[in-house]
Amino acid sequence: MIELKNIQKSFDTKDGKFQALKDVSIKIQEGEIFGIIGFSGAGKSTLLRVMNLLERPDSGEVNINGKNLCFLSRKDLLKERQSIGMIFQNFNLLSNKTIAENVEFPLKLAREKKSERIKRVAECLEIVGLTNKKDAYPVSLSGGQRQRVGIARALASNPKILLCDEPTSALDPRTTENILEFLKKINKQFGITIVVVTHEMEVVEQICNKVAVMENGEIVENFDLKEPITEFHSEIGEYLFKHLLNLEAKVDYVI
Repeated sequence: MIELKNIQKSFDTKDGKFQALKDVSIKIQEGEIFGIIGFSGAGKSTLLRVMNLLERPDSGEVNINGKNLCFLSRKDLLKERQSIGMIFQNFNLLSNKTIAENVEFPLKLAREKKSERIKRVAECLEIVGLTNKKDAYPVSLSGGQRQRVGIARALASNPKILLCDEPTSALDPRTTENILEFLKKINKQFGITIVVVTHEMEVVEQICNKVAVMENGEIVENFDLKEPITEFHSEIGEYLFKHLLNLEAKVDYVI
């Protein structure tokens, strides 16, 4: 479903060129909930944004369902992006539009018929349990409700892939648990492939099938969470997992 090959990405900064991604390759199968974890500055969010070409890599391949997005025309890329939803850390809702209008927004961009838009908005709000909030504005909603609107908006175009950039980091623990339950429900009910970027091991533990650990722009570990984890190839991987499992790690990272 998703395959990145030898991805390189650099940014120009006042201190010179900063290499955010260093020869990163990753493969995510259809229907998985795949976690990408690491501390701040590891390159997680950049990698996620490369998956739908919000960040265009300097080199490498971004293959979605066998198509290399890097070679698509702008028109074809926009069409492919309709099958890739995205959920943001800070919700990214339009404050001057109602909840229904926020969910409808990507459908308007795709020039869907109004009757189809109204029907799909109602379906998506029902999925996240916010039908009674359709005429409200984002400012009147709690953080958890706003993130559920973000999920509904991401589902509006019937995506096959859902990219989640720190979707719970602005939420309290109880609300985080609710949002993760929604994501698991969506994955199970609709078979949507979900990629979650996070710095919270608890998020990985609760919903992910597989996880990649990033540090300094590189993937340093890959784990299948259905299998027992018996060895580590990086200090950060050892720290994260042994910290989660309350085991004694050989290293002590400052978060």
